[in-house]
Amino acid sequence: MSAPHVTRGQGLLEPLLARARARRANSLIRPDLRDGRVLDVGCGSYPYFLSHTSFREKAAIDQLPPAAGRGGGEIDWHTLDLNAAPSLPFPDRHFAAVTMLAVIEHLDPSALETLFGEVHRVLEPGGRLILTTPAPWSDGLLHLMARLGLVSAEEIAEHVFCYPPALLGWYFARGNFPRDHIRIGFFECWLNIWATADR
Repeated sequence: MSAPHVTRGQGLLEPLLARARARRANSLIRPDLRDGRVLDVGCGSYPYFLSHTSFREKAAIDQLPPAAGRGGGEIDWHTLDLNAAPSLPFPDRHFAAVTMLAVIEHLDPSALETLFGEVHRVLEPGGRLILTTPAPWSDGLLHLMARLGLVSAEEIAEHVFCYPPALLGWYFARGNFPRDHIRIGFFECWLNIWATADR
């Protein structure tokens, strides 16, 4: 029996990594936010996190449409290329939480500042941005793992830039998040970064 499909391409460890990201993101979401709306930016064609979290309403953005049977029903799906146009098609203060799990490494740095400003705009006061991204020092290991078939070679080949924690903090601040509302840490043996920024 094959492993559940959670990303484009193949990778023996992809289901495990998707679960770890979803667990980390869920642990960073305050209970009071769960009565609101969540937006998962860059959710992928297989929106694992959205199917494993609890919110009143769920929305998704990805550059590709959902895989068959994955985007309908409870998820409001938007197909957008955020590198080409880093704006969000939602009103101000619309979401309690925005997640970007294993996404920003796929984005052009020139789009990231605008996108973080857009995330700040669509978050309600007290809302939270939650992201995960590989640590810069894990880049070589990820490429090796892709060659060995442990992670999706398609996904790793699309990595544009690795963001160290200090640079992440700078981008958050440029997106109007107060510096004292930003938290950054590590998980999976310091190979991945988690970060939150509260509006």
